[in-house]
Amino acid sequence: MPVTTPPFSQVAQPDLAEQVDESVEPQKPWLVLVWNDPINLMSYVSLIFQKLFGYSKEKADALMMDVHEKGRAVVSSGTRERAELDVFRLHEHGLWATMEQES
Repeated sequence: MPVTTPPFSQVAQPDLAEQVDESVEPQKPWLVLVWNDPINLMSYVSLIFQKLFGYSKEKADALMMDVHEKGRAVVSSGTRERAELDVFRLHEHGLWATMEQES
């Protein structure tokens, strides 16, 4: 006996609108902070910002001055994994860095 399939119009189609979870909010980015320390020279901090993040000398110097004068600066933001990597790399270069989720 041959197998017959129902016509396409009779096949139940899922309602995609019912499957969307509207309670999910976009994730807030993670911020990487570099803190002032009494060890590293300002020129070294600026050089590391240029090396690790590809910042221009002007931007790296501005961030370094924020670290020096304000005690900290946000040097990058993004996913948690990226922030963890950036903190690790900054630690490898002797800088004091932490990460926190944007509020």
